[in-house]
Amino acid sequence: MSNEPAQNQHLIKSATIASVSVACFLIIIKLAAFLLTNSIALLATLVDSLLDAAASIINLIAVRHSLTPADHEHRFGHGKAEALAGLGQAAFISGSAFFLIFEAGGRLLSPQVVSRSSVGIIVMIISIILTIGLVKYQRHVVKKTGSVAITADSLHYLSDVLVNLFVIFALILNAQFGWVQADPIFGLGVSLFVLYSAWQIVRQSLHHLMDRELSDEDRERIISIVAGHPEVVNMHDLRTRRSGQDVFIQLHLELESSLSLKEAHRISDEVDSLIKAAFPNAEILIHEDPDDIAEDRKETPSLIN
Repeated sequence: MSNEPAQNQHLIKSATIASVSVACFLIIIKLAAFLLTNSIALLATLVDSLLDAAASIINLIAVRHSLTPADHEHRFGHGKAEALAGLGQAAFISGSAFFLIFEAGGRLLSPQVVSRSSVGIIVMIISIILTIGLVKYQRHVVKKTGSVAITADSLHYLSDVLVNLFVIFALILNAQFGWVQADPIFGLGVSLFVLYSAWQIVRQSLHHLMDRELSDEDRERIISIVAGHPEVVNMHDLRTRRSGQDVFIQLHLELESSLSLKEAHRISDEVDSLIKAAFPNAEILIHEDPDDIAEDRKETPSLIN
């Protein structure tokens, strides 16, 4: 358990490097394909990849900063840099979506035939394979670390898989059936989907910046751990939040009023260790209350019993 935070940091850094590498490679092959095909749908994916690269670079910088240990000026660490990176990504993604809406609208009014569609289709298939591989690795990292920045990255790369599939359909419809409007229509559809992805990222980032409570499942897990200690009478005022990789947990323990301060401290330390085992990245603050005066002091109802 003691090595888990360090392993998480390594996973997050490797995921950001992987996303930057994939985005840069996709930019090169998509630029070549766009120059050969003149497809607005391909242009949409090229712009998206350019913004992916920019967003991933922002992620790389923000993640490195968020993993910096707490210092004198930032006692709670730098974890919110991840959420700020998520907002930055959403801004980039939204900008690309509005640009593509404008371009697709112009192409709808003045349709153009797409040339060398086979080149575009091959490039899209390569993009799909690389992106699926990246998303699978990012999902693995998110499952292990819960990183907001990598979650945001994974969301818009996942949308890229659908985008690339749409572009393949557009190129086939254009080349095989002569439907020239398919290219801008699919480009417009991609733009709207990208906007939706941006909103998802904004919502998740704001949850972290606004110190939203941990999930109900995690809170119930904490309550269950505390209730499982045989010397704990009850608990109240459970407060939780997440900041990047760090979790902050505060609670009041209700203990037998006859216990000495030393015994109360021992129980508190044991509960702290139990919670820490379940949440290795947690910073835990526990206040001990005698059970016979807890009812007069607590701000919220007891959570056990």
